[in-house]
Amino acid sequence: MITEKLQKAINDQITAELWSSNLYLQMSYFLEKEGWSGCAHWMMKQSEEEKEHANELAHYLIKRGGEAKVSMIDVVPAGWGSVLEVFEHVYKHECHVSELINDLVDIASAEKDKASQDFLWGFVREQVEEEATASDIVAKIKRAGESGLFFIDSQLAQR
Repeated sequence: MITEKLQKAINDQITAELWSSNLYLQMSYFLEKEGWSGCAHWMMKQSEEEKEHANELAHYLIKRGGEAKVSMIDVVPAGWGSVLEVFEHVYKHECHVSELINDLVDIASAEKDKASQDFLWGFVREQVEEEATASDIVAKIKRAGESGLFFIDSQLAQR
């Protein structure tokens, strides 16, 4: 059985993951409107991945005898100045999500819930990859400059 404190924290994370999904969905729409279909495709996949994270957390809660709840999801930003700004925002957001996951692991540890710690460490490891991927895209965009952005857009369409 999962503790009330940990259940609440995981439910908060479910809502945060769904907000992230909406953020990336909005970014996808923005990028598509701007003519960056490869970047938009990559962002749509990212949105789907965040929604899947929320589902994984919910299924875990239920499996442990808890109740999964979705709270109100706040509005996400709707516009950015450039492709670079979008991906810089993605990188900063992934760093924020890493902090949220780390806090969740700390709560599981304080609650002495080894099963939840084990489950959540998978998210910790994934966040290392998420931050590295976003950082790499930002670096490539900066190196490529405006004229090389078409190549990067094509690469991101491969996801």
